[in-house]
Amino acid sequence: MSWKIDFYQGVDEQILAMPPKMQARILKLLELMEKHGANLGPPHTEAMGGGLFEIRAKAAEGIGRGLFCYLQGKHIVVLHAFIKKSQKTPKADLELARQRQKEVQKL
Repeated sequence: MSWKIDFYQGVDEQILAMPPKMQARILKLLELMEKHGANLGPPHTEAMGGGLFEIRAKAAEGIGRGLFCYLQGKHIVVLHAFIKKSQKTPKADLELARQRQKEVQKL
């Protein structure tokens, strides 16, 4: 059985607004996740703690990130996507993803 990937409202537009190469890398990683699950391992995916994970897409234009969580069964929800501009993941981006994670896991 393949994995089902959904996007929190507006996240697909966030990905499509990224520079073309970064966008292509994130979409390729999402395709791999649909086939094999999200445990692609470093440097592609990384656990962020509390059931939150990140997709990492590096391109000449910068570093793209997608934050996601698992739902019951083989179901993944991408909660937030952004271009990372500093060494650490910005606190506001993490908090937004965690808030959305709580929301989708209640459904």
